[in-house]
Amino acid sequence: MENLTIKKNDTLVVDIIDLTYEGLGVAKVEGYPLFIENTLPGEVAEIVVIKIGKTFGFGKLIKLQKKSLDRVELKDKQLTATGIAPLQHLSYSGQLAFKQKQVENVMEKIAKMPEITILPMIGMEEPYGYRNKAQIPVREIDGKLATGFFRKNSHDLVPIENYYIQDPKIDEAIKVVADIMRRFSVKPYDEKENTGSLRHIIVRRGHYSHEMMIVLVTRTEKLFKKEVICEQIINELPEVISIIQNVNPEQTNVILGRKMIPLAGKEYIKDTLMEKTYQISPKSFYQVNSIQAEILYQTAIDFAELKATDVVIDAYSGIGTIALSLADKVKQVYGIESIKDAVIDAKANAALNNIENVKFKVGKAEILLKEWADEEMHCDVLVVDPPRKGLAKFFIDAVLEMKPKKMIYISCNPATFARDLRLLADGGYNIEKIQPVDMFPQTTHVESIILLQMKNS
Repeated sequence: MENLTIKKNDTLVVDIIDLTYEGLGVAKVEGYPLFIENTLPGEVAEIVVIKIGKTFGFGKLIKLQKKSLDRVELKDKQLTATGIAPLQHLSYSGQLAFKQKQVENVMEKIAKMPEITILPMIGMEEPYGYRNKAQIPVREIDGKLATGFFRKNSHDLVPIENYYIQDPKIDEAIKVVADIMRRFSVKPYDEKENTGSLRHIIVRRGHYSHEMMIVLVTRTEKLFKKEVICEQIINELPEVISIIQNVNPEQTNVILGRKMIPLAGKEYIKDTLMEKTYQISPKSFYQVNSIQAEILYQTAIDFAELKATDVVIDAYSGIGTIALSLADKVKQVYGIESIKDAVIDAKANAALNNIENVKFKVGKAEILLKEWADEEMHCDVLVVDPPRKGLAKFFIDAVLEMKPKKMIYISCNPATFARDLRLLADGGYNIEKIQPVDMFPQTTHVESIILLQMKNS
């Protein structure tokens, strides 16, 4: 855009024509895209230009001259500024439509399969207060220990007490723990100087069990008056059955360090999912929205139409939640997981639920699946729930060698699942149907379950 006349700090009135997948409103000025937070398609906005790049820029909303019918009142503008609830200004029906459209777009543009059935997004009756886990940074503001969240793309802590999307009991626990830390003059972490003690407060709460875990992430092992602090926490938060100190001396954005020190109570909490019981330790990957996780897993089970003779592979098995949910419907389940601690948890969870037809193995999904394919291992249903980057090409090659009759793909990133579905379709799979599920209301994340069937099976 060499002849662009708009500059930084210009004030403009613009029409918002679209929403990016990150939830930013899109305006075009002289064909040049500007992205603006807290705006919606159909709105007319007065903005100030805050950044100009080669191919696009950013604006900041001053005021709306015309509002969308889909706009709702903000709970707290800081929830947008920090990225906690980037879609809070959009009605819930509008959020579901926005996410549905994203799935349709990737199937058309990336997978080149616009004809595939995409079922209507399954939303929540109450699309807030759903998160069963919080990881809250601790810093010093105005000479005091403060909790909150970082402003987007920065290390500036914004003080927040009501996080809106978290279990309200977790919000309350963060306030109580922070208050106790202030009483005992615990020094908050200073990341510039790499000094101070308390870096993060992590809280997990069982959705059904209401058991609560507190993890105190500190820079060094030294934490003055540990015993008394734990006594106070348990006294003021009766649901707490586990307090753990995690030591992270590194200057890093990674929250947890390697060293875990149990301070009080158990080293895990328990909760149920699909009527199975799970031990959840500080590092366990456990679905943060229990209500929607049960819908997600039930949909996967329904899609798979499991038979008592089926052999199932769960290729990213974590602490075993999917594998153990399917186990009583099939002959045998094999779980693959690259994180050793997760496999230890998964085996404990199988024992806890008296499930004997599941075997968990430590290893990379793509390597183990290739070995099993080479050994001509039989698999009726393959379940994959990969990270955001989707499936490795090597893994897809192994799937096409093994040829499981059915595949259930659980995805948290529409762009990567669309890319993977194209490769699997070219390799001989029919994409039968896609069910999007809203696991993270008020945010831009989209979860989907896809049923694939081998053409000749």
